[in-house]
Amino acid sequence: MVAATKVEAAYVPEHLEVVLTGIGKVEAAAVTAAAIARSRPELVLNVGTAGALRPGLTGLFLPSTVVNHDYSADAIRALGHDAVDEIEIAGGDGTVLATGDLFVTDPVVRDALAARAQLVDMEGFAVARACRLAGVPCRLVKIVSDAADDSALEWAAVVDACARLIGHWVRDEIG
Repeated sequence: MVAATKVEAAYVPEHLEVVLTGIGKVEAAAVTAAAIARSRPELVLNVGTAGALRPGLTGLFLPSTVVNHDYSADAIRALGHDAVDEIEIAGGDGTVLATGDLFVTDPVVRDALAARAQLVDMEGFAVARACRLAGVPCRLVKIVSDAADDSALEWAAVVDACARLIGHWVRDEIG
């Protein structure tokens, strides 16, 4: 079980090991890779909050695809190098999650991202990439906390309710 912050994993059953990565792609990738090397899990489950990029999206999602939205993959490919900016996740619900180090509060940025994805977070792609490189299956469990606009600044006020729903899902699905 991997989460960016302690509060997002506050209601995960105590018998499950929770690794806290910190916020952002670099922290998530580094800490996830170290945890995988240390314990060689059969599965990594990344739980956390996400912003909704489209009106009316609420609830819990299991993304099937995660994209690295603030990475210049096309430019890197044009220079003749490989660039991974999209990962398919088995067992998802069809949702696309965009991950980046940008904390999205600008409706213009949100609307541009909505052309590629339904949700946005700051760790999902990094966790999935670390898992892919280590050969460990990964699942993403994201709950909408805001509308990726000014409401994102109220994250601290809503994260406990989001964490409770994540905890219920984990108990029901994982045990």
